[in-house]
Amino acid sequence: MNKKKINLMPWIFNSPYIIYSLVFLFLPLGWALWLSVTDWNLMSPKYNVVKLENFMKLFTDEKVHAAFWNSLRYLVPIVILCFVLGVGIALLVSRLPEKLKGFAAVMFFIPYLTSGVSTSVMVKYLFSYNSAFSTFLRERMNLNINWLQSDMAFGIIIFMIIWKMAGYYALFVLSGIESVSEDVYEAAMLDGCTGIKKLVHITMPMILPTLTSVVVLAAGLSFQIFSEPFLLTGGGPSLSTTTWQLEIYNASFVRFQSGYGAAMAIANAVQIFVVIQGITWVMNKLSRKYGW
Repeated sequence: MNKKKINLMPWIFNSPYIIYSLVFLFLPLGWALWLSVTDWNLMSPKYNVVKLENFMKLFTDEKVHAAFWNSLRYLVPIVILCFVLGVGIALLVSRLPEKLKGFAAVMFFIPYLTSGVSTSVMVKYLFSYNSAFSTFLRERMNLNINWLQSDMAFGIIIFMIIWKMAGYYALFVLSGIESVSEDVYEAAMLDGCTGIKKLVHITMPMILPTLTSVVVLAAGLSFQIFSEPFLLTGGGPSLSTTTWQLEIYNASFVRFQSGYGAAMAIANAVQIFVVIQGITWVMNKLSRKYGW
């Protein structure tokens, strides 16, 4: 009986990805799972296995509750505004002359290249209570507003994220619009489909896969917010701007409850998985119903 010869070439060509996944995905995941059932503080050589105690604590921690609900509060405006502005910017750029398209696309993309830390520092200086702007409002217009310690702090953070990311997502939409053949538009014009009808019935359905990517990426972004609340508000006022990433950092590296921080990270991953799967399911339904 002849033994089947094993072809090693596929394994050789896939070895970089396998090694990458092992080092940067599976090993960290295994480490996080082990850490989540201990009370290790990252420094002591001794630790105790506490089993599911860290996970049970999540259900009674107000910081975790705030991070959970805030992630959904961030999700809705970020997804909607990134989608609307991304489509709007892409449509605007697509109508420009060919010589100006590249320049305009780069201008809208530049905010994405800026550091979140530098942007946060600039915004903090602008909206701090003793800044020139706040002082001007108090002395000249009798408006005493503590921007970063009020309900407006949440809106400021949303604005910063939208300003940075809208142009980035617009490039996705622009590439989708540019891929639509002019023959399709010409055929639509012969049938009297122009203006907003062309956008709704031709352009949007044909780029639904691209729009799905934009929505999913924007949704994932809402669970990764860290530098803005960390530098501007510290999660306040009253935990109204805190996020999963901020609370994981505080638990692991400020309070040195690394096991509890790992449990938070796993809970965050579960929420991300459930939300992204739900959004993907809805977008796929829309794509099958309205897409081309």
